[in-house]
Formats: sequence, C-alpha cells, structure tokens
Amino acid sequence: MSSSPAYGPAPPRAGGPASSIRRPSGTRRPGPTSVSSRRVRSVCPCLLAEKEIPTSKWKGLSLKPVDVRLWPHERSAVVLESRRYLLALRTCTRYEAHSYNFFLFPTTFGILDSQISFQASSIEFLNRYGFDYNKFLKNGVPYLNEEQEERIQQALLSGNWKVRRTVDRDQLKAVIGEVTRWLALAQDGDRMTLRGVTGFQVFNIQLVLRQALPDVWTFPKDREIVVQKVSREHRWCLENSPQDPCRKESILLSARGFSVLFRMLAEARKPLVGHNMLMDLLFLHEKFYRPLPESYEQFKQNVHGLFPVLVDTKNVTNAIWKELNFPRASNLFDAYEILSSDLNPTNGSGPEITHASECLKYVDSKYPHEAAYDAFLCGSVCLKVAHLLLHREAGSEARPEPSFPTYLEVLTPYLNQVNLIRGGVSKINFPGPDGPGNRPPVLIVKVRRWPGVDEEQIYHEFKDCCVFDVRRLGRDQFLLMTNKFKNVGIVLRDYRSHPDLQVALYRYWRHSPLVNCTLQICGIVTAWALVAFILGRSPRAC
Repeated sequence: MSSSPAYGPAPPRAGGPASSIRRPSGTRRPGPTSVSSRRVRSVCPCLLAEKEIPTSKWKGLSLKPVDVRLWPHERSAVVLESRRYLLALRTCTRYEAHSYNFFLFPTTFGILDSQISFQASSIEFLNRYGFDYNKFLKNGVPYLNEEQEERIQQALLSGNWKVRRTVDRDQLKAVIGEVTRWLALAQDGDRMTLRGVTGFQVFNIQLVLRQALPDVWTFPKDREIVVQKVSREHRWCLENSPQDPCRKESILLSARGFSVLFRMLAEARKPLVGHNMLMDLLFLHEKFYRPLPESYEQFKQNVHGLFPVLVDTKNVTNAIWKELNFPRASNLFDAYEILSSDLNPTNGSGPEITHASECLKYVDSKYPHEAAYDAFLCGSVCLKVAHLLLHREAGSEARPEPSFPTYLEVLTPYLNQVNLIRGGVSKINFPGPDGPGNRPPVLIVKVRRWPGVDEEQIYHEFKDCCVFDVRRLGRDQFLLMTNKFKNVGIVLRDYRSHPDLQVALYRYWRHSPLVNCTLQICGIVTAWALVAFILGRSPRAC
C-alpha cells in the first residue's frame, strides 16, 4: 500500500520512529463487537481498570521513554505488569489518567537491521518540543512485527545463526579468536569472562560461540558472558535444560519488546482511540503486525481484525463542530481547550478527569506533542465529546447515567470511521465500503516560461492565497489538492488571467498522462493503418 509524495505542511509528532495513538478503553459493549493506530508514530493505548472506588484508572500509553531491559526475567515482569491493567470498567464519572511515554527503537538482532530515515524539518520540530534523542537511540524499547519474528525463528531452528552488521561480525571474529586461544589451554570446567557486552550482542555472541565451538557452554552473568569448557555429553544436557538462557522462547521474548504489549492490546479487544489516526494505524500495522499489504481493502480488514472498535476524535469533532457553533479547532490541543471552556454547555457536568500522582507535571504545565500528554488530551476529548453528545440526544428527558459503556454507545455512529485528509473520501470506513466522496475538485496548474519549477515553488506561489498539497503530474504540470471548496473558487478566480500559470479543474480523461499517452499511441497506430490501407488499394485502382 503506497501513496505518491506530496509537498505541503505536515508537522511530525514527537514519539520516535512510530507516532502516538491515544487510547482510552473500557468494557466491551454488550453483544458482538463489529467495529474496529496516523498521525504518529507510536502506540498510546489507554486502559481502564476496575476499582472498588467510583474512580476509573485510565491508563494512557505512548511510545516514548522507558528503560525496559532486554533480560528475559525482566521482560516477563513487563508482561505480567501490563496484564494487570486489562480489567473491566465500573460505571463512573471520575477518571484518573496514568499517562506513559515509551521511546521505541527497532530491533537490531541477527539478520535484522532496519533502516531509519530523518527529515530535517522533523528534527527541528522534535527539538522545539524537547524530544530526548538519547533515550530514543540509547534506551529505546525494541519491537518487531510477525514477519520479522518468523525470520528469527527460522534462523534459530536452522542452527545457522548469522549477523548482518559489519561491526557485529568484526566483534564476533575477535571474540571467537579470543575464546579459541583460551580453549587450547583450558581444562573441562575452566571458565573465562567476556566483558563489555550489551544489548542483543549478549545473545548474538552466545549463539555464534555455541555454533562454532562444540565443547563450550555460555551463560550471562551480571551483564557479562561466562564461557565454560565442557564435554559434549555435558553440553547436550545443558542444551536441553529449561534453564538455558538462550532458549528460543527467551530470545523471542526479548526481541519482541514492545510488540508484546501491542499483541496483548489486540487480544484484549479494547476500544482504540486516536486523533486523526490513519498514520498511526499504518505504523501499527507495519511495525507490530505485518508489512502493509498492497490491497487497500486488505489493510482495512487487517486493522478491523486487530482492533474491532476504533474512535477517531478528529472524525467526531469534524461531524459536530459547526453544528455546535464552536470556533475552529486546528489541532488536538485546540479541541481540548474548547471542550474544557465555558463554550461547552456541558463542561460543568462532564466527567472529572485528573492526573495520577506520577503524572503531576501535566497538571500545571502543558506539553503539546509529547506523546503521553497528547494521549491524555485525546482520551479527554473522547470523554468530553461523548458526554456532550449524550446530553444533546437526551434533551430535556431524563439523561442516562454517564458511564463509559454509555459513552461508547452514543459514539456508535462514529465508530470505525477514521478521518482522511484530502482523499477521495472524507473518512475511511473500516468494517465495510467507504461512503460517497464529497471532496473539492482537484486543480491542475500548467506552467509557462518558468523553467526548472518544482513542487516547493508552486506551493509557495499559492501559499498566501490558500493552503494546497502539491504533486507533480508532468514536466510542466502540477496538481493542487485542498479540503475546502472555497479555496478552489478563490484560486480559479485570482489566477484566471495569470501570464505564467494556467489553472483549471482536473479532468481525468483530458489531463491524465496515461490517457494522453494511450490516445497518442492509438492515433499513431490509426494513422499508419490508414496509410497502409490507402497504399494497399492504389495498385488495384489503376
């Protein structure tokens, strides 16, 4: 699944290589759930835990910094701690937000060596909001998708362990040489220690040493690797021991990293809440599930299978904002501020949302574009909008109790519909077919007397008039896309007599390069056929 590059304003989000999805969740709705991470680059689920007090523990997770070690027993502790939060929600009007940040860094292990690319403007954006690159690069939590895990499994089962990076191979050659020299003089039971080994090199070195030297045994101890000379019979017993630190299950658990939590969330079937979350869902699919499929419908089916209930607060606010006469909200923080002000008629009676004791820094200060804070904003917007809809539907009648299942029920018309910016349709419907398109028409710009013009120059030409996405169509032709009908009228009016830029409505059968090429080929073939027909008839005519 791919898209053409476009030049236009698209500020990145803080959160490392994968963006943030903010997600409050609650109990399952009664009956079968037929409803199913944009823009981010990380997973930020918020899980609600059941308590005896009428306060909901709202867990917000974002892909930012947490120092999760790679040792198997510590990884197991993360799994057990995470399971503690997957509980049901009591009926309540008070919510306590526990917001977490996780920095993620792709797993570099064996044959896996992912590529990471940076855009200069993205770096500037993250610097502006205090992104900590040391936590991302040095202490990032590993992750992998199911296809990468299958590749590691195959390498482990084949017994032919390899590493891809040159620096890893050089280190392994030096280690094997050192151990081989020691082994020539060692007796059974003798030990040596390899120091300065970190990360997945702990596994890489042990697997390669065991593969290359049949009369040694290895195990980690205090962030070091102990190498012991053993007989082959003794080694066979150690290899089949459940205490072997290099058992396939232990290695895979460490390599999965954050993917363990992702799979638990998918298994829990909790609602996933995000704001303008299409890019988040794309990254979730690619980084934690499987590479993106070529088919758009297959992508929708996969996401709906992973997360049957999706709530995109951008889609909800787009649908009700004008009707409520709220001022324009250009981002998540603006929507939160409006819903928390006196402009919201239900602000005084809405759900009470407080920060947990470990998140008090968010009480007095605002941290926009920090993943955990954005997760809190997204969950709050979801609850406040649902409360507003609940009161609007009830009118003067007796209002139902404002529990999270009730909120989810009132959001039913908006579930599983994710906002789409400047696409053929305004929103993606994950359970079934998308609705009819209601987008403004695309404009085509033909350039005259402006050699070497590119997308950026065209973008800046129209920026003072309206904001457009720009894509090159041909050597001197560009497409302009906007989400407002009035922008189309303004540009057609203002550039009607422009000497260098000819602007018109894009018509596929008239402007498509593929159609034009096909018509030209057909014209040439037809002309040659006509000439051949005429020449073929001439002798008989004489």
